[in-house]
Amino acid sequence: MALIGQNARMSQLAITVIGPDRPGIVAEVAEVLARLGANLTDSTMTRLRGHFAMTLICVGPAADEVEAALHPLSADGQLLTTVRAVRADGEQPPAGEPYVLAVHGADRLGIVATVTRVLAEYGGNVTDLTTRLSGALYLIVAEVDLPPESAGLLAARLTEVAAGLDVEVTLRRADSDLL
Repeated sequence: MALIGQNARMSQLAITVIGPDRPGIVAEVAEVLARLGANLTDSTMTRLRGHFAMTLICVGPAADEVEAALHPLSADGQLLTTVRAVRADGEQPPAGEPYVLAVHGADRLGIVATVTRVLAEYGGNVTDLTTRLSGALYLIVAEVDLPPESAGLLAARLTEVAAGLDVEVTLRRADSDLL
């Protein structure tokens, strides 16, 4: 963190890296950022059906400098990298109470759209979402922040919606020690 205080031109940046998965992508991106003096603050990475996807937030030099430094990683056309300056929000108190939503059932069009629309209608904010398709079984696991006192009504509505989609849904309070 001392590096940040020494350099007034540091920016908060959102960076994405997408492409066919292979060993070493995370290391290559992290090494570029470290050489630039960029401090990686939040990140998520996953492999989706053989494709690598990473999003991260870091504090570092200007977006164009980071983009230029990452360019060699995407020069062969295999990886796509984007860099965008974002506003620093600082620490925010949780907007609601943390819950975990799980949905599973036969795959069909519109499950994510329908379930997340219901969450939004009740003021729920999706903070993390993972979906998986395994054969004909579709699974959603989402972390959501819900307005106080809304979980009971939301759970009842989700049960109705789940019946229409022919899926099972569970909504439970998240264990704050695990988040």
